[in-house]
Amino acid sequence: MMNNYGTPKLALERGEGAYVWDTDGNRYLDLVSGIAVNALGHAHPAIVAAVTEQIGKLAHTSNLYINKPALELAERLLDLAGLTGKVLFTNSGAEAVETALKLSRRTGRSKLVATTGGFHGRTMGALTLTGQEPKRTPFQPLLPGVTHIPYGDVKALEDAIDDETAAFIVEPVQGEQGVVVPPEGYLQAAREITTKHGALLILDEVQTGLGRLGSWFAFQQVGVVPDIFTLAKGLGAGLPMGACIAVGDNANLFVPGHHGTTFGGNPVVAAAALAMINAIASEGLVEHTAAVGKEIVAGVENLGHPNIAGVRGAGLLIGIMLRGKKSADVAAAAEKTGYLINPIQPEVIRLAPPLILTHDDAARFVADLPSALEGS
Repeated sequence: MMNNYGTPKLALERGEGAYVWDTDGNRYLDLVSGIAVNALGHAHPAIVAAVTEQIGKLAHTSNLYINKPALELAERLLDLAGLTGKVLFTNSGAEAVETALKLSRRTGRSKLVATTGGFHGRTMGALTLTGQEPKRTPFQPLLPGVTHIPYGDVKALEDAIDDETAAFIVEPVQGEQGVVVPPEGYLQAAREITTKHGALLILDEVQTGLGRLGSWFAFQQVGVVPDIFTLAKGLGAGLPMGACIAVGDNANLFVPGHHGTTFGGNPVVAAAALAMINAIASEGLVEHTAAVGKEIVAGVENLGHPNIAGVRGAGLLIGIMLRGKKSADVAAAAEKTGYLINPIQPEVIRLAPPLILTHDDAARFVADLPSALEGS
């Protein structure tokens, strides 16, 4: 395997619910969930049944033919969003962003605005939008016409967007930057400014969508309707799937031949996604996520630990900011005591556990966090 990730020190073999086991038989509470992917945890019976049934009937069709699970999934996503539009399925978040980028070109404009610290993927177009220089520099030159502005800065947004801007792309919460939450009113201002100039507002909900923040979509919490939004990670319930959803007239920007993907909308993955959404709804996991997330945030704050500088986030996307400790050291210490956490920035730990995380498991992690801080 290429040396993209170094050599991971832990080899996982199986999982059940919110727990995973390594090849030596050690058990861990999985507070990473495949980077916000395994929304229902591991080996959820509904996902296992849906995938097993579908692969026994029809595994793949390509985009030459339609399949029922993909069509039903598209309808379900639009229904959950409460919007009229159209869906194009992809295989990842980066591909969903590439689709949104190409849609923006169909406006006749090419100028794009994104945010410093934002992460939208590593393919060349998505990388151009990503506002993290260490990821971008080795692959210059990237696409022209992209301006990066400070995240959460309304004045910078007003100055950057004009009548030649095709789109502004932004994460409702910056996940890879360390779970950074924008100031109140920021997304509403983005909607007003883009509308004023006829630019598209693209919300990258790859990490925040489908219950992760305690609502089906982040934009529903702030009363903003995007022109385009992207999904992935949790969408496939552990299998590779992304989606680009265009709202209203923007759904008609593509015509046959403009874009495509062989595996997008694969019936097996679509069946898994439908089962996942149905389970989230039937088990009340959106509300559960909001409640458990608040318990973790309050619990960590109440620790009053000198090495904790603060907590931020929403639902079960949480950033624990550290003081005087490196996140990688804390994550290593936590792993030794049976917890998987994500050192996303040098001084920030990201938690993105399965939405099925129990109140008891959340409380146990909070209670054991000081030992990880002191043992690092």
